[in-house]
Amino acid sequence: MAAMAAEVKSEPRWLTADEQRAWRAYLDGSRLLMYFLERGNQQNGLSSTDYEILVQLSEAPGKRMRMSQLAVSTLLEKSRLSHQITRMEKAGLIERQPCPDDRRGQFAVMTELGWETIQRVARDHVEQVREAFIDRMTPEQVAVLGAAFEQVADGLRKPRPSECAEHLGYERDE
Repeated sequence: MAAMAAEVKSEPRWLTADEQRAWRAYLDGSRLLMYFLERGNQQNGLSSTDYEILVQLSEAPGKRMRMSQLAVSTLLEKSRLSHQITRMEKAGLIERQPCPDDRRGQFAVMTELGWETIQRVARDHVEQVREAFIDRMTPEQVAVLGAAFEQVADGLRKPRPSECAEHLGYERDE
């Protein structure tokens, strides 16, 4: 009898009309925004993933990050990140360097060309973000949206940071 009771699932908490409208507006708006930004990156010879990796490296100390940390911060699986870095190496944007304290570890390091590229492309990117996103809202709406998505991201990130690295195919960096 107890096993039978455990099998009975409660009814889902269906979205209200306002929640459904907000959710669908988010999905529609985020897809359109990513499409718009991807087109802008392509005009500069980059993919959105290239741009994200260059941003991450440009903000990292020494313009370098361990591959495992870069995978976690970009949410790229090990094989996809490796392929992406190889492609970016061939373009002269990034180079790999061995990690001196871990023979298996590697750093992704931004090259001078990578630095020049992110400096050039960031100008167009910020204008696209302003045009398609920031300038369509009031400062109050920007603040509320920022706070809301910080809360969403923090909630999704906190319970399992190590699981993310493991899912991406990397051992945890201590």
